Amino acid sequence: MSAPIVLLSLISVALSSNVLDLTASNFDEVVNGDKSVFVEFFAPWCGHCKALAPEYEIVADAYVKESNVVIAKVDCTVEKDLASRFGVTGYPTLKFFKKGKTEPEAYNSGRTADDIVSFINRESGARGFIKKPASAVVQLDSSNFDSIALDSTKDVLVEFYAPWCGHCKKLAPVYEEVGKTFKSDKNCVVAKVDADSEKELGGRFGVSGFPTIKFFPKDNKEGEAYNSGRSQEDFITYLNARCGLKRVAGGGLTDDAGRIEALDALAAKFMGAEDKSAVMEETVAASADMAKEAQYYHKVMKKVIEKGSDFISTETSRLSRMLEGSMSDEKKDQFTVRKNILGAFASSSDGHTEL
Repeated sequence: MSAPIVLLSLISVALSSNVLDLTASNFDEVVNGDKSVFVEFFAPWCGHCKALAPEYEIVADAYVKESNVVIAKVDCTVEKDLASRFGVTGYPTLKFFKKGKTEPEAYNSGRTADDIVSFINRESGARGFIKKPASAVVQLDSSNFDSIALDSTKDVLVEFYAPWCGHCKKLAPVYEEVGKTFKSDKNCVVAKVDADSEKELGGRFGVSGFPTIKFFPKDNKEGEAYNSGRSQEDFITYLNARCGLKRVAGGGLTDDAGRIEALDALAAKFMGAEDKSAVMEETVAASADMAKEAQYYHKVMKKVIEKGSDFISTETSRLSRMLEGSMSDEKKDQFTVRKNILGAFASSSDGHTEL
């Protein structure tokens, strides 16, 4: 990349920032008591400052529409007098100048965007808001907890958390992935409650530490303590067992999802039988009271009788191609189950000369 292009890129990044640069020439004009001003005193070479930078940009973006809050920074390697004036001896140093005051208070809380925005909102009365991508985890509060977590048609896993809790922050990305895995299962819900704000809900369910995770199965809405591991795989294994599902990380299905052992045995019998129609009739009778996926076994048998055993491989290939494309979660599950069931016929056909 040429030097002019690099320079233009840097200028573009700088212009897109909502963090105000303070210098000796404008500091007192900005920090004059008219507004609340949050200031980062930093050094460009400082590793902790670099780590904070993207979070700080998010904070600034949260107050774009708030006229009474300014998010600013001071480069202390350039503005040494300002650094000395406010007793800055390490980086980054964060200070809050509340509206009506020109003397700051030190900010010593967490350094995520959520932490800083929560502090500024509390101290200034502003309503800074961080725009976040839609979450696969259902947010519960006093207005919807009972209608979701206590719904007798749903199994619901609930994390009671606090925004400032370090263990909760560590769990958050893992829990989000768990939410994504089960988002298409309407009756197996992954949810969370900000128990720091919803103290009544926390007290109601005996929450005394964070995170507290409880499972509300269809048949026990008192809630059960979740005491298993906290890896993504731990949660998935637990929910699969409790919700009767066969999910894999990311939301797909296991290779045996939809397959029924008794019908797999009939598939094997069918592929080896001379009188396939008789086995198909046996399968229709056996699957009459089973889940809807069971009906696909005898549909496959009918197609094999009509088109020959090559139907198994050609239909498997067709479904595989379709699954590589874009489709709804419901369709993806449906086609995956069909492909899995075809696998029962394919594995049963090994060694049979008719294939």
